[in-house]
Amino acid sequence: MVISIINLTAGKIKDSELQNVIRAINRQIHEDFAPHWHRQATLRLEGHISEKPKKNDLVNIRGDAVIYLWDKVEGNDAVGYHDLNDGGIPFGFVFLEVANEIGEPWSVTLSHECLELIGDPEINLLVAGPHPDRKQRRQVFHWYEMCDAVQDDKYEIDGVLVSNFVLPLYFTKGDEYKGRNDFMGTSLKSFGVNPGGYSGFYDPRSRRSGSFEKDARARNRMKIKTKFEKTRKAARDIRLNRK
Repeated sequence: MVISIINLTAGKIKDSELQNVIRAINRQIHEDFAPHWHRQATLRLEGHISEKPKKNDLVNIRGDAVIYLWDKVEGNDAVGYHDLNDGGIPFGFVFLEVANEIGEPWSVTLSHECLELIGDPEINLLVAGPHPDRKQRRQVFHWYEMCDAVQDDKYEIDGVLVSNFVLPLYFTKGDEYKGRNDFMGTSLKSFGVNPGGYSGFYDPRSRRSGSFEKDARARNRMKIKTKFEKTRKAARDIRLNRK
């Protein structure tokens, strides 16, 4: 997979700075992520027509998927822009405004979005597992997301901060002896959530999607993201909650 990165930050992020972050995330994908998940991708910075794109302005996408880096959310019909111009190819968004309000480096947000795009490009994968807050009650279907549960954990590659991510054992029923459920090797349990993280799921009993936030920081992050909701995960909610 080649993921086109489109810089639409109105000059707030220079292409030279973005290239350094892309280089670090490509290293993360090839050296850290792919050996565990056996899924490869390469990020590539692409051009675009204008600093203030309109719905009828086509961007130059030459890859298999696209991630847009935007400055602000307000007045921004990003999802509609994508759907109109890019033929429904897998996509993601990184908003500097959201990253700043959450207090997260945008490089971590971009890393997070890239890994989850690789893991579930069509936003349609679910994994059966225990309810995150009521394990004795019933089974639910967890979103197949690589970073949400550990979204507050980060590490450095070539001076660039990137997101921690879960490993395949995370989506298994039990915790293997001395097994690792995330790349950084925290105390994360299978289908668990680290401080600052959350898990999303679909409940077949209520026929609605929901989420479990680990703590106040996670709840605040979710509140901010929901307020600015123009992401690929919004498409998942629309599909799952449609009756």
